[in-house]
Amino acid sequence: MTSVQSSTRLPCGNRVLDLAQTHVMGILNVTPDSFSDGGRYSQLDAALRHAEAMVVAGATLIDVGGESTRPGARAVSPLEELERVAPIVERICRELDVIISVDTSTPAVMRETARLGAGLINDVRSLRRDGALDAAAATGLPVCLMHMLGEPGDMQDNPQYQDVTKEVGEFLAERMAQCASVGIPAERIILDPGFGFAKTLQHNLSLFKHMEALHALGRPLLVGVSRKSMIGQALNRPVGERLHGGLALAALASVKGARILRVHDVAETVDVVRMIAAVESAE
Repeated sequence: MTSVQSSTRLPCGNRVLDLAQTHVMGILNVTPDSFSDGGRYSQLDAALRHAEAMVVAGATLIDVGGESTRPGARAVSPLEELERVAPIVERICRELDVIISVDTSTPAVMRETARLGAGLINDVRSLRRDGALDAAAATGLPVCLMHMLGEPGDMQDNPQYQDVTKEVGEFLAERMAQCASVGIPAERIILDPGFGFAKTLQHNLSLFKHMEALHALGRPLLVGVSRKSMIGQALNRPVGERLHGGLALAALASVKGARILRVHDVAETVDVVRMIAAVESAE
């Protein structure tokens, strides 16, 4: 893995994200079947109100997703995904001062939401769908590449690694090389280790423990563990009781150098980030 020298300023459409500090990304699932909040924000007005509340709570990015990637989720057509996502991207862009991230693997959704004002493409499939690399390159937007083996429907069947952190790093380095081949420079890339995607509890814990090794790739890290099963398995908690475990991981990720925390519970996570910053800025 090679290190890439980079600026902390990341242009995201008509806004700039300063990655010298840790940011909180609020999750906005406009789907009927997401594992934690499926259906709650599938109506436009409810989605906009929730986005506004997350911005007020301190989110600097809103991640809008129209396709559930939980294990066993049904496939969604590009048209259906676009019909879910495009209206809320357009409204948020018009009404809120926030960077819009679009959680998508679909080339048509990337192109159209970029036109509507999105500032970041967040792809759990790391631009491996047909046409996704070219579509992402055409938008000119930064891209978050995430590690996952297989597809959401089968990713948890029997994931195996000799060295999970090393293999995740090698996968992300290869995807960065593919991006470079179509004109997406390293300076436009964010990396996500993919906690909960094609990984057992022990894989997730080991990867989290050794996360600093991924800094060798020279790109900012996005960490998304909010309400995930790794918390439930480690603490024996159902989805609705995973806040405290999630905040512990958010604090640990921040200390380990993550620059974006993708979460459901924005206000609580913002307090964690601000408290850490207050301590670290003290004399």
